[in-house]
Amino acid sequence: MTDITSAGAFALGGRTVNRMGYGAMQLAGPGVFGPPRDRDAALAVLREAVASGVNHIDTSDFYGPHVTNQLIKEALHPYPEDLVIVTKLGAVRGADASWNPAQSPAELTQGVHDNLRNLGLDALEVVNLRVMGAVHTPSEGSIEERFTALAELQRQGLIRHLGLSNVTAAQVEEARAIAPVVCVQNLYNVVHRDDDALIDALAARGVAYVPFFPLGGFTPLQSATLSDVAGRLGATPMQTALAWLLRRAPNVLLIPGTSSVGHLRENLAAAEIVLSDEVLAELNAMDRGGASNERD
Repeated sequence: MTDITSAGAFALGGRTVNRMGYGAMQLAGPGVFGPPRDRDAALAVLREAVASGVNHIDTSDFYGPHVTNQLIKEALHPYPEDLVIVTKLGAVRGADASWNPAQSPAELTQGVHDNLRNLGLDALEVVNLRVMGAVHTPSEGSIEERFTALAELQRQGLIRHLGLSNVTAAQVEEARAIAPVVCVQNLYNVVHRDDDALIDALAARGVAYVPFFPLGGFTPLQSATLSDVAGRLGATPMQTALAWLLRRAPNVLLIPGTSSVGHLRENLAAAEIVLSDEVLAELNAMDRGGASNERD
């Protein structure tokens, strides 16, 4: 079994978690909508993740909707004492599987209660405000009202810690003036590096950065380069991309998702991949080719 502790640990709210975590989004049905194709397999993935040392699971009640949280509860409740479940608010799903904003104080409050009920918790450990933007691209604009609403729910004891998702550096600063921010979750990978300065600023403050889409936005040339490097390492492109993220900064926490136990084990094995300085330099140069506008 992979020793995921070899990738180190970092603070997340009031807890310390292993840097290799798990994202539950893919446990829902096609398009992150409806039940999983194989419920027993989904439950097995969650149990295998925790058995492998994962103590940071990322989810949301709008995955499904409600599906992933209900699976997490069924598979893992009562939860291990060291498990940190991070959820996010800011959207609801339409009957046609559409993703619709739900960012008013009343909608955010309802979202907290939905998460509490479906996860079987009295308080949510970490809640990210997911700011709705154009295809995972943050856009400037005040988030004061939304984040203030979550800070009030935190004061009520329903949320322990607050984070942000799909935000700009300016929005991070606006939120920090309202309440402490323990993590930021944005699109970032070896070729999509708009958040380089933000990652370093957060690291200096001891704030976790959680990248999503580790293989999102690659051009064909960049994908070919990554595959070539991975082949020389005896690894998969995904493992190589994850290993690069772990090397990028100590505050980077990974949440690769899958609905397969085999793929889960493959992802977790990235924790043990060591990148030489030569390979690291080759990967660092990949972003100069320019990432496409496509997203996973």
